[in-house]
Amino acid sequence: MKTNLVTREGHDNLQKELDFLWRQERPEVTQKVNWAASLGDRSENADYQYNKKRLREIDRRVRYLRKRLEDIRVVDYDPCQEGKIFFGAWVTLTDDDEASLTFRIVGPDEIYGRKDYVSIDAPIARACLKKEVDDDVFVKTPVSEKTWYVEKVWYEKPTPS
Repeated sequence: MKTNLVTREGHDNLQKELDFLWRQERPEVTQKVNWAASLGDRSENADYQYNKKRLREIDRRVRYLRKRLEDIRVVDYDPCQEGKIFFGAWVTLTDDDEASLTFRIVGPDEIYGRKDYVSIDAPIARACLKKEVDDDVFVKTPVSEKTWYVEKVWYEKPTPS
């Protein structure tokens, strides 16, 4: 089961996607479907078939986003988090071989398309929670165990409106 947490930035991105799909892309695709349907025989009409399929994909994503936006809880930065790793933190870890790993701990809906974001549900994120700089982090996955060291922890402060 996915954690129902999201950063303010992640929430805003999901809302923007929903708005784009509902207000811009869906009306455009609906117009194309209507145009293609007006041409007659739909069984061999590629425009109709493709756009009808795309409309179903949009509707499915819109339903998902609406439900998800109702269920998720936005976690905003709090100054008392400074120095410790919590949700929304940027973390740099190093290992004994001087390999370095930098990522931000975010909600599961925020990781797509980002190589520097890790879901709060991931083993490495869970192992990091509540740690501070110079702490050891023991990460146990189904295939291995590894020790990392917390090199740096920081948060992106919200810009005052």
